[in-house]
Amino acid sequence: MISKERAVERVESLLATSGLPHEPVVHGVEEHAFGWLIVWDSAEYARTRDPRDSLVGGGPYLVDRYDGSVHHIPVTTWVGEGWEELYLRQVRGVRAPDPLAASVRALVDSAGTVAAMNHLRKRAPRLGLQEAKAYVMAVRDGSEPPHELADLTREEEVCPPLAIETLAGPDRQRSA
Repeated sequence: MISKERAVERVESLLATSGLPHEPVVHGVEEHAFGWLIVWDSAEYARTRDPRDSLVGGGPYLVDRYDGSVHHIPVTTWVGEGWEELYLRQVRGVRAPDPLAASVRALVDSAGTVAAMNHLRKRAPRLGLQEAKAYVMAVRDGSEPPHELADLTREEEVCPPLAIETLAGPDRQRSA
């Protein structure tokens, strides 16, 4: 596990070699379930809190509490909702549960396969007939639907968030 102090040290080390025109400094730390969110900006902004002194387009760094890896959360991704889910999906490979699987499972059990397919196709019109059938059969057999089909049950993002970038790999000097 990475301590708050070690997380800040890792980010300060990266900022020291960033080549930014104004001296960047850490001015905030938030604890999250999977790491430390380190907020940074120019030293002048940290002193004055005047938006005119802020570095534009930054965004915080997340230091993973388990391995100490450092990730840049783009500011436009951070200010919106869902950056935590994006981090889990992009960096850790953890997928959110399919929002329709439970209702499809309940319909298969109560009303049958055809009713479940009709429900699914109404809620996820991007699924074709064969895709809906494969989805329902997987759920009926006790499995989760394949990722490529589950992805089609989610709304398409009109403007997807900017990707989270890994800046430094695992910390070899983990601390408690």
